[in-house]
Amino acid sequence: MKSIRGRLLGWLICGFAATSVVAGFGIFHTAREEAGELFDYELHAVARSMPANVATARETEQTSPGFEEIADDRILIEVWDRDGKLVYRSQETPVLPRQPAGFRTIEHDEVHWRVFVLAQAERFVQVAQPISVRDTLALRLALHTLWPLALLVPVALLLVLFVVTRGLAPVRALSALLASRSAHALEPLGLDGSVPVELRPLVVALNDLLDRLNAASQAQRTFIADAAHELRSPLAALKLQWQAALHDGTLSGEPRTLERMQTRLNRTIRLVQQLLTLAREDAQAPAPAAVVSLRRLGEQAIGDFSLLAEEKGIDLGLESRPPVTPEDICNVSADAHGLNTLLNNLLDNAIRYTPAGGKIDLVLTRAQGTLGFEVVDNGPGIPESDLERVLDRFFRGDHAQGAGSGLGLSIVARIAQRQGLTFTLRNNPGGRGLTAAVTGLHACEAAEASPAPGKTARATSDSA
Repeated sequence: MKSIRGRLLGWLICGFAATSVVAGFGIFHTAREEAGELFDYELHAVARSMPANVATARETEQTSPGFEEIADDRILIEVWDRDGKLVYRSQETPVLPRQPAGFRTIEHDEVHWRVFVLAQAERFVQVAQPISVRDTLALRLALHTLWPLALLVPVALLLVLFVVTRGLAPVRALSALLASRSAHALEPLGLDGSVPVELRPLVVALNDLLDRLNAASQAQRTFIADAAHELRSPLAALKLQWQAALHDGTLSGEPRTLERMQTRLNRTIRLVQQLLTLAREDAQAPAPAAVVSLRRLGEQAIGDFSLLAEEKGIDLGLESRPPVTPEDICNVSADAHGLNTLLNNLLDNAIRYTPAGGKIDLVLTRAQGTLGFEVVDNGPGIPESDLERVLDRFFRGDHAQGAGSGLGLSIVARIAQRQGLTFTLRNNPGGRGLTAAVTGLHACEAAEASPAPGKTARATSDSA
């Protein structure tokens, strides 16, 4: 996958590098031309400044500071009289053939020379200098000119990296915002002044997609809720008629067949109730948090399911794990109705899958300033391969026994997600039983906590 940031940086860095190379070449070429003009002027000045009496030229070259500097620059000086006789040549320099008057560049013994010849009435003066001296000076001038550019290039690259990173920050922010959203958060994205003009079409298109998804999801939830609501009353009436007919003897048949029909009817009623609960949880906005006693909520749930547990001979109780003490009322800030529904689904699920004569404990826990609870049973547990999938709606693995619709744990996971809680499932050590843990409830101090809506706080006598 190609990166916009990488592409921008690549083009800008390559552009800066190419521009720097062209600028360096241009600066060196300009410095070389300027150095050539300077040295041509020097050759011209040396030729004209030669003494009229060539006999004293050697002494002048040895004593004059100006001529010592000229010798250091490797300037060759030759003088001929009007008869063509060489009357003067600078010391320790090669002999160059005599050239016509003016400037020219020649090659002698694989060395390039810049030569200037001055023709006078009584003599010819020829001065020359190696081209390498000019190139050395041009390179030195170019380096003196280029070092600010060499310092500017890394600074410019860092500036480009910073600007590109800052310029793409809104894209990363939009990606992070979308990645942090849950699958149920379909609210439109905000179009405030911080959204760049270039991203506005993308945000508008995303909002349009979110609106369509929200409409489709709302239609699905409405259909499920309406269907469940419409089915609940006929099914309840059918069960009452079934019980009345069974009681007065008008309903006859094989007992096993009647029992199967009653089981299927109860399963259908429970499925409709869970569908209605799930639809309400999907459509319900997060309720304002209130102070609720986790212990009272647990005692109410234990009381509500005590008769169902007694029918199967299950020991159902409430326990506290240190540092939670039996006197700790465990006040938390949460949606009491949602928390009550969550707990009821966990206990109902545990009772349905725990065999007769089993044991289920509701354990209150505390860790790092947060409270939670665990529903621990000694039933068959869940295969490790199905632990993640059992949270999917209508999933029932091959291990599942008894009546069920595959929605109980999905409802628990949805409520936990809506309230910002952590819900985990794990098999107990030894491979016997399952632990359903809910953590992340914020503890708070209050003199009195509200009981669950529509409930009366009580504890059963068989609480641990």
